[in-house]
Amino acid sequence: MFVHKVAEKARGLLPGSVFGWLRGIGTAILTPISFSYKTGHLHSSLKRKAVNPKGAPLPWYTYPAIDFLAAKDFTGKSVLEFGAGQSTLWWAERAANVTSFESDRDWYNSLKPSLPDTVRLVETDNHATELESTCNGDRFDLIIIDGLNRLVCAHKSLTLCRENGAIILDNSEGYWGPDGQYPIIELFRRQGFQRIDFYGYAPGVILPACTSLFFKDSCFLLSGSENPYKLVK
Repeated sequence: MFVHKVAEKARGLLPGSVFGWLRGIGTAILTPISFSYKTGHLHSSLKRKAVNPKGAPLPWYTYPAIDFLAAKDFTGKSVLEFGAGQSTLWWAERAANVTSFESDRDWYNSLKPSLPDTVRLVETDNHATELESTCNGDRFDLIIIDGLNRLVCAHKSLTLCRENGAIILDNSEGYWGPDGQYPIIELFRRQGFQRIDFYGYAPGVILPACTSLFFKDSCFLLSGSENPYKLVK
């Protein structure tokens, strides 16, 4: 990297105390700029939608959650989304099939022409009343709650998630119930789900948030079947 090469040359030319001071200033200034550019946060902010640096779709989850999911193998897996969007396109490239429910007609109309045949996009009301007729007894490996009435969708997810599957709740730091209460968190807790919270920034968003993963002991995402990969953004 160009910056590293310059730093190495400067290390040999400058007194240690001066180099250390300059290195600290440079790190403080360049790190957030590098993060914004390399993650796509800059592009997402300007385009007002979640994309990577090349303009390809990203889910509107926190970056730690995106990185975790991007390293997993979803070959042959089925995904159910409550709330469609850029994430639908992202999942379409990874999973065998995707079913997405969307209550915003403008989102629905703008997204539908760009979807492959492996995606079922369903226009619904805020409570996904078409769920039973659409799924017809199907169960899913991964369910994402990122739209509609999230508490209602959380209840529906309990019977739709496979035993070794997982449920993702985006913006899980939100109460999604009366102020000070976390009914979705409590619901999954009572049902014996464990939880991992992924805190951080999301594409094009100014404040940090939390995306949570709910799972049970046999969850395929935590089997360790994939090796760690070098993160390149």
